[in-house]
Amino acid sequence: MPDPKIEQFKKVLKIDPNDETLWFGLGKAYMGEENWEEAISALESCINAKPTYSAAYQALAPCYKNNNQAEKCREVCQKGIEVATDQGALMVIKNLEQLRDSLQ
Repeated sequence: MPDPKIEQFKKVLKIDPNDETLWFGLGKAYMGEENWEEAISALESCINAKPTYSAAYQALAPCYKNNNQAEKCREVCQKGIEVATDQGALMVIKNLEQLRDSLQ
């Protein structure tokens, strides 16, 4: 049975496909189900809608790691660190640096 929360996000996104917070919420919902491919897709859409959404990079990077895409994870960490640095988002920077440094 489909998750009603995911279905609601999809429904509202049909009305407003450029809402970064809806894409972020959808991505996080997919993360909760460990559906990494769908989470990646939703979080990439979030970043496309708002490239300065540092929390989206923080959510997206571990999705790539969990989907066995270490190089892509590393790239997202680096870009996310740049975005978060511009915003002064110290916790995002710290989390992305830790994730990047944990990669083989």
